[in-house]
Amino acid sequence: MSLNKIILTLLMTLGILFSSTAQEKFTISGTISDQNSNETLYGVNIIATETKTGSTTNEYGFYSISLPKGTYLIQISYVGYQTIEETIVLDKNIRKNFSLFESSQQLKEVVVSDRKVKAEIRKPEMSVNKLSIQEIKEMPVLLGEVDIVKSLLTLPGVTSAGEGQSGFNVRGGGADQNLILLDEATIYNSSHLFGLFSVFNPDAIKDLKLYKGGIPARYGGRLSSVLDIYQKEGNSKEYHINGGIGIISSRLLAEGPIVKDRGSFLVAGRGSYAHLFLRLTDNDNSAYFYDLNTKLSYKINDNNNVYFSGYFGRDVFSLNNAFVNTYGNSVLNLRWNHLFSDKLFSNMSFIYSDYYYGLELDFVGFEWNSGIKNYNFRYDFKHYLSEKLKLTYGLNTIYYDFNPGKIEPSRPDSGINEDQLDKKYALESAIYVDAEHQLSNKLTVSYGFRYSNFLRLGEQTLNVYENNQAVNFNSAFQVYESADPIGTVYYGKNKTIANFNNFEPRFSVSYALNDNQSIKASYNRMSQYLHLISNTQSPTPLDVWAPSDNFLKPQLLDQYAIGYFQNFKDDNYSLEIESYYKTIKDRVDYIDGANLIANEAIERVVLNGRGRAYGIEFLLRKNSGRITGWLAYTLARTEQQVAGRTPDEPGINNGNWYKTGFDKLHDLSVVGNYKLNEKWRFGATFAFQTGQPVTYPNGQYEYLGITIPNFSSRNDSRLPAYHHLDLAATLTPSKNKDRKWFAEWVFGIYNVYNRQNAASITFRQNDETAKNEAIRLSIFGIVPSVTYNFKF
Repeated sequence: MSLNKIILTLLMTLGILFSSTAQEKFTISGTISDQNSNETLYGVNIIATETKTGSTTNEYGFYSISLPKGTYLIQISYVGYQTIEETIVLDKNIRKNFSLFESSQQLKEVVVSDRKVKAEIRKPEMSVNKLSIQEIKEMPVLLGEVDIVKSLLTLPGVTSAGEGQSGFNVRGGGADQNLILLDEATIYNSSHLFGLFSVFNPDAIKDLKLYKGGIPARYGGRLSSVLDIYQKEGNSKEYHINGGIGIISSRLLAEGPIVKDRGSFLVAGRGSYAHLFLRLTDNDNSAYFYDLNTKLSYKINDNNNVYFSGYFGRDVFSLNNAFVNTYGNSVLNLRWNHLFSDKLFSNMSFIYSDYYYGLELDFVGFEWNSGIKNYNFRYDFKHYLSEKLKLTYGLNTIYYDFNPGKIEPSRPDSGINEDQLDKKYALESAIYVDAEHQLSNKLTVSYGFRYSNFLRLGEQTLNVYENNQAVNFNSAFQVYESADPIGTVYYGKNKTIANFNNFEPRFSVSYALNDNQSIKASYNRMSQYLHLISNTQSPTPLDVWAPSDNFLKPQLLDQYAIGYFQNFKDDNYSLEIESYYKTIKDRVDYIDGANLIANEAIERVVLNGRGRAYGIEFLLRKNSGRITGWLAYTLARTEQQVAGRTPDEPGINNGNWYKTGFDKLHDLSVVGNYKLNEKWRFGATFAFQTGQPVTYPNGQYEYLGITIPNFSSRNDSRLPAYHHLDLAATLTPSKNKDRKWFAEWVFGIYNVYNRQNAASITFRQNDETAKNEAIRLSIFGIVPSVTYNFKF
């Protein structure tokens, strides 16, 4: 008997034990898609109104509900689409597919209402934020480029390291603690042009979810959050082209059927061209990006679908061709959906991900490249055991290939010798089980676990240190120093250097006070086996990923959260309040004066510590009417401690807790959209954050004629508060109604009142006055933009 049949038999037996046998039951299942494009829809609610029993579609649009024999009114609702109802006589198992119309379209059938964005009351899902692509596109943006990552910064608990900085921070975690997935493939750098734009083309994106806590067991490998993004599948009914032309970049997307109603393709590209204008001024410097999204989908039959998706992106930064920096992501994913029965759905994925960083210094005469590749296999199952119990389970394994750096001569006379830093290899595997169990009409729980294993593999030669300590403490000078190796040990190919195992339980519960109010709580443990070696607060292309080993221990997180959720005034408003507390073990920090670039023995400059973060988040939404939007506020604290290893050692910051670079005490965002009429829509966003923690000098002294600054405690000071107001207006010409060509103009102003937010503050001595002075570096002032979008 095959493994699949064994698993299926066991789980069907489990389903019988959990299910009520007093009544004969049947199952209605199928897929839900967009009426115009045949694109499947993720997260659609399907409710049997008589019993208030329901389900939601999975990532591939599949749903399944088991009910006692009878007649039911099935209600189907989804954000941005018109709600429909249909009466179903359930006296046998039924396969039923549904198609939904967008809210702006007229239905020939009876329409119940438009579904509003509202808080999920009964689902045990919390610390999850969803933004529709339409909401994101209506927000004011920098330089007219719609940005998915920057839209996340308007949500509670999500901040950035500062203006022009890449990545994002969730509940006080580092940017490297976010798992960013595009069609299940890992994205290691989410930014273009050093943080000005994200790598995600909004035209090609179908759906996104941000998990900040209560993270399902199918996700692992990061501590703070999971950003799960899925690309569109392409229109399998008819051909369409859409795109946009902006002041510094443009984009174009083409989609259509390969075989009508069975197969489709999607190809989307973006590119910036601001650097071309520099050449008109005889300026040889340039900075630009380009990316390509593609997806092929094919329905083999009612039980089998295959998908092939990919992404390729590059950034190029050049200074007079003497300094050229190239970096970017490449991912591929081949997936097979299979329906074993009307209750068991599976997805098998083969995934390749590659992050590349290249540097060419022509004036020195060498080229440098580094990166990380992984090969990932996933096999996931969704099992609808009964109307009250659903299981999600599966396994995945990832093989990592780390390239810390390779140097090569760029010309014969450079005098540079080729050198390759030791490559590193690792294997991360996991199995998981998640159950969503409705215990009563008011109480629903989700529980499960993830069991992960991480093998640090050879081939590599590693240093051996006295007392197994790679960092020594110099008691005479009261400083930490890199230890000198006393020997080396060689590990052959695929030999195990280090082996880690972690049990990661997950639990969440929802108690509905009534149809409009609930209280929820969650706990999750997460482990992270990869470390981002960086000396900046936000990721840069020069950062290097490193695997856990005998010195770089895996990071472990425990997070607790509790929240109150309410919909009121006929669901026109929703309120979400959450409080969280989390602790992290083995969060590394660097000793003073640490050299991180091209360091083959990174263990000689790091110390293991611990972290903690806690806060309260508020999210108030207005879901309908001419004016929609939300107000998000977070009050939070994030701290780290690196204590001495012995009573004689001070640790970092004398062993005291200190604020991390991601600590933002106050974070406020206000987002508003106003629909004046069919021609004009307006949007506004206001953002305020407490300034980023920094370490300033608090004095100086002279030694042998050299002025030496004295610094305060680590991260004891802050940059000035960060805030700005952005406005946007969208004009849709009325002639669009009767034409196949649809067009709109988007006018925007970023930072309306020209706030000079500090990206950094440096100190220097004035050559004329000989006095010390602080210099503020600001990236942007006021920035107007205009974009022309089209579709046909």
